[in-house]
Amino acid sequence: MSPSTRKPLVYIISAPSGSGKSTLVTKLLKLVDDLDFSISYTTRAPRGREQNGKQYYFVAHDEFEQMIRADEFLEHADVFGNYYGTARRFLREAEEKGHDLLLDIDVQGAKQIKQRLPDAVSIFVLPPDRKTLERRLRERGEDAEDVIQRRLVTASREIENYDKYDYILVNDRLEESIESLQAIVSSERLRSASRPLSDEEKRIMDLAGRCRLSSIRERVLPIVASFALPHSTSSEKASRSSPPCSRLPAKLASLLQRWWALCLRWTSLRRTP
Repeated sequence: MSPSTRKPLVYIISAPSGSGKSTLVTKLLKLVDDLDFSISYTTRAPRGREQNGKQYYFVAHDEFEQMIRADEFLEHADVFGNYYGTARRFLREAEEKGHDLLLDIDVQGAKQIKQRLPDAVSIFVLPPDRKTLERRLRERGEDAEDVIQRRLVTASREIENYDKYDYILVNDRLEESIESLQAIVSSERLRSASRPLSDEEKRIMDLAGRCRLSSIRERVLPIVASFALPHSTSSEKASRSSPPCSRLPAKLASLLQRWWALCLRWTSLRRTP
C-alpha cells in the first residue's frame, strides 16, 4: 500500500479493566500488517515493568494540561484521578505511512473519538461474566481489594455503553477471540475492495459479522445481567418472579429485565409438553 492513497481506518477498542484487551491488542499487532498503535499519554505512575514510550507515555500533570490547552489530543479523560489521552500526531503519522490506526481507549475517550471521527470502527471487549472478570483482576495481582471492587463497579457502568459500539467481542477463549478480532480489522479493509471476494475473504466477512452488534446482542444480555445479580440481597434472591434490578441504573435495569424475560420464556417452553 503506497502512502497517502487513502485516509487511514481508525479502530477503537475498549473494555473493562481485566477483560484481556491488552493481550488481544498485542497479538493483533503481530498478525496484521500496516496497523499502527497509538500509545496513550497518562499522568499515572508506571506499574511493574512498564516503560515510558512502550505501554504509555508517562508525563507530569502540568505537562498533560499544557498539551490539552495546545489541542494536542484527539481525546482525553480523567480516570480514577489520572489523565489519559490520545495524541493527534499518531493519526497524522499513520496517514503519512498509508497505515491504519488502532486506539486503545475507554468509553469516555471512544465517545470523543466518534464525535471527531464518525467513521471510526469501534470494538467493545467483554468478559464472559462478572465472576470471570473478578477472577482475572485478582490473578494479575496488581490491585488492592478496594481497587478491585472499584474496577468491578466501573465495569458495570462501562458495559452499559456496549450498544454504542459497532462490534462486540466476548473474550472467552483467547485464540477464538484473536481470530475474531483479526477478522473484524480485515473485514473493514475488505469493504473498500473493488473486486469480487475470495472464499477465504467471504469467510472473514462472515466471522466478523457474527460480532456485529445486531448479531450478538442477545448473547450480551446475560453477561450484562451477571454484573447485577451478585449484588442482590437475600430478600431479592428469595423472589424469583422478578429480576433484581430495583437499585440499578435505568439502562442496566432495562437490559436485565429483557434478559429475565428471555429466561422466563425459555423456562416456560421447557415446561410445555
